[in-house]
Amino acid sequence: MGNAFAFSVAMIFRDPNMSRAALYRPGGEGEGATVRVILNAPDTMANFGDGAFVVDTTALSVQVAEVVSPKSGDTFELDDGTVFEVNGDPKRDRERLCWAMGAREL
Repeated sequence: MGNAFAFSVAMIFRDPNMSRAALYRPGGEGEGATVRVILNAPDTMANFGDGAFVVDTTALSVQVAEVVSPKSGDTFELDDGTVFEVNGDPKRDRERLCWAMGAREL
């Protein structure tokens, strides 16, 4: 089952309707490497005192096979020139196939 799931994830990342080309730069520097990312922008709730507020967020997903160890400060430049910087600690999914990470647009 693991191989079928890994194959399915790889196919999703290859689909241009689901993912985008990006240039991954560790530490935000250097020539980088071309990878495929899935960009999400979900609203999240943030609490402050007695209030709750909707906050815009940006999240990126990338395959572990393409980026072994992403860190805060790494950047992903999308094919349209938009650059996102990883903030926080990236987390792998249950199957250890994808990284999910928060990001901010530079």
